[in-house]
Amino acid sequence: MLIGTATTVEEAIANEKSGMDLVVVQGSEAGGHRGTFLGAFEDTMIGTISLIPQVVDQVNIPVIAAGGIMDGRGVLSALVLGAEAIQMATAFVTSSESGVNTYHKDAILNSTEDLPVITSVFSGKPARGIHNEFIKKLSTYEKELPKYPTQNSLTQDIRREAAKQGRPEWMSLWCGQNPRSSNQQSAGEMILEIVEEVNGVMRKKW
Repeated sequence: MLIGTATTVEEAIANEKSGMDLVVVQGSEAGGHRGTFLGAFEDTMIGTISLIPQVVDQVNIPVIAAGGIMDGRGVLSALVLGAEAIQMATAFVTSSESGVNTYHKDAILNSTEDLPVITSVFSGKPARGIHNEFIKKLSTYEKELPKYPTQNSLTQDIRREAAKQGRPEWMSLWCGQNPRSSNQQSAGEMILEIVEEVNGVMRKKW
């Protein structure tokens, strides 16, 4: 089975035409690297709620919703809009099973919706992460920096050493736009809560 990614309707259609079995539709709220492959990422910053139904109406392959979904409310809204599955990332970064650095987890748990920004200073490829000193200092030179994977290689040692020294201001703190909904719990507990929330909302509405 082949799964592609898309940040626009056009990219989703391209996925279907190229033979993908499913497509992950990434809204602009998503943390980490952007999946844009047609055009500039600045032109593909479409929110999940707006993007999902438009893609569903234009492709015949199953759509997986991604971007800013952190709880049962988000899951249910994406399903109602036509998605057949959900992809969640930031929600699980702070889970007890997550292998990310403790400083990364703490940064997300103490972040707000206005702090995650799009930057390419860490890897040379646009990605959403929590604004910190590294991003601030290099943002002026962003357009002059090498593209991925060169920039990613150049900053690798800096990021690794920053993690060792407990200096999150020099780390790539990937995070979506809904950090306030992050929790410290096991992945299993989180999934059970999401299922219960979806079922609870459906019972109230129907």
